[in-house]
Amino acid sequence: MPPGAALRGAVDLSALRNRPAPAPAGTVAATSAPSLVMDVTDETFPQLLELSRTVPVVIDLWAEWCGPCKQLSPILERVVTELGGRLVLAKVDVDANPQLSQAFRAQSIPMVVALVGGQPVPLFTGAVPEQQVREVFAQLLQLAAQNGVTGTLEVTEDDETTADAEPVEPELPPLHAEAFDAIEAGDYARAITAYEKALAENPRDEDARAGLGQVKLLDRVQGLDLQEARAAAAAAPLDVDAQFAVADMDLAGGHVDDAFARLLDLFGALPSDERGPVRERLLELFGLIGDTDPRVISARGRLASLLF
Repeated sequence: MPPGAALRGAVDLSALRNRPAPAPAGTVAATSAPSLVMDVTDETFPQLLELSRTVPVVIDLWAEWCGPCKQLSPILERVVTELGGRLVLAKVDVDANPQLSQAFRAQSIPMVVALVGGQPVPLFTGAVPEQQVREVFAQLLQLAAQNGVTGTLEVTEDDETTADAEPVEPELPPLHAEAFDAIEAGDYARAITAYEKALAENPRDEDARAGLGQVKLLDRVQGLDLQEARAAAAAAPLDVDAQFAVADMDLAGGHVDDAFARLLDLFGALPSDERGPVRERLLELFGLIGDTDPRVISARGRLASLLF
């Protein structure tokens, strides 16, 4: 985002802006809040639009199953806290808040956008290095100043110690740390290798298994264009690679049910001897979301019915 970029309505927030929402206890005021980092839902989002007329609001679109999201979020929290109220961070779980996910066109996560004066400003997608986050936020503050948004949010005393505290991050095993560093650098091949080594050393390392699946997904969707992929899939309904591409992008963007439905439809349409790769991809994606997730349970049930 260049420093002189103009504000533009890159996404349609009108439905979210106009929805009447009762103010919950501890509603964010124009110049104070219980914390500089807050969780936001479809219902509480209108408050952010008003807050963004005083101070820029950074929005972190994430999901529990997203490894790079867990890597990026502590960086965002640390940098926002250090800026002392000149920015506010709002965290949005895309799985729990589909309207916000759709409004911001979250095709892949983590995705970071901002609100300035009630208008959306795209920032970046993916896990980026801390220095890049700092540079982008500095540009955001310049853009906000150009548009008259120069307030500072004060943290209320009951949460002041929380806002001032440095996030405590657990120390990662060496190969996991190597994988995260590689993801930060955009080197997904090196991250895959690191996770595979971790699994070779300890086949029961579930964190490495989950991380491997996530980074493989990131590697597959890197550079793909969603509209082009959807057009190719529509033109060739039984083309396995074309359907895989759209399903991967849907999953990366938080549209889990859509990804599962696409692959299950493909599985049911293919001859029995051509179904193997589709089943393997489904099982891989199930592992990314988690066996206890209701969407996985439902999709597994449909897969079983198609098998027998």
